[in-house]
Amino acid sequence: MINESDKSLFRSTVDQQKPIDKDGVKKTAASKNGSDKLFQKYSFLYEPNISGSEAVVHYKSGLSPKVLKKMKQGNIGSTPSIDLHGHKIEEACLSLSKFIHFHSNERFIHVIHGKGYHSDNGLSIMKSQVVHYLKQHPEVLAFCSCTQEMGGTGAVFVHLKANV
Repeated sequence: MINESDKSLFRSTVDQQKPIDKDGVKKTAASKNGSDKLFQKYSFLYEPNISGSEAVVHYKSGLSPKVLKKMKQGNIGSTPSIDLHGHKIEEACLSLSKFIHFHSNERFIHVIHGKGYHSDNGLSIMKSQVVHYLKQHPEVLAFCSCTQEMGGTGAVFVHLKANV
């Protein structure tokens, strides 16, 4: 069993580490366009406004209809995934910010928010917050509910800007 002091020591050591630049490149594409900073200018939504069974779709103008169709069909290949079950609203937004920042080189990510079965009136606060958050994020081009195999209306595929 791992005790609290071991966990604390590990976390303090890991949090202080910086990635090694093994290629010797000083500036990445992400830092050139200013996206090397963690997105923190989001607002919170404390009243749910989306039902757990409602499919969601959002995209910015100019997105190819073919890309959106591929997303809706789940034909986007293997994607990194984050599961927000058990998170509080504030924790979920911070985790999502870190996740998107870490995977900024990916074209698609998979966010599992749940359907809110234990929520009042069938409305899901976490799903509502995730949708609200993704609409605010500058790196998000589109998102839509997943196929049944990938979580259905309890998850979304997210299309990120290319950081090239």
